[in-house]
Amino acid sequence: MGATTSGCLSLKSSRFDGGGMRYLRFRRWLEQLQVDAGPISAVYFEEVRRHVGTDAAHVYGGLLGQLTAWCEEHGVAYQGVPVGTIKAFATGRGNADKAAVIAAVQARGFSPADDNEADAVAILLWAIETGGGVR
Repeated sequence: MGATTSGCLSLKSSRFDGGGMRYLRFRRWLEQLQVDAGPISAVYFEEVRRHVGTDAAHVYGGLLGQLTAWCEEHGVAYQGVPVGTIKAFATGRGNADKAAVIAAVQARGFSPADDNEADAVAILLWAIETGGGVR
């Protein structure tokens, strides 16, 4: 595996933003990632089936729509990875807590800033080690 770079992107809206600004920022970030990282051949993302509330579900759905549309537009394969799959791969337990996933990723030599970054790194490692199902 070559160099790995990870991080977190906040798409929270400010009080001055219109309802679609977070989705525009996300799309612009994808475009810039394509420029900075070179051609993207596959995207793996956390497939969330349970949300804290209705607003969270709507935001997730909007971001998922933007991501899948961008991937289709650019000919990039994409696949959601269920939360339990990520946890089981990283820790051996599909119901592991956030701290266990962070610890498992740290044990593999990464320094995630938070549980979101740890999940992203775990998805990357899952995709590399299992082939991820996207070809």
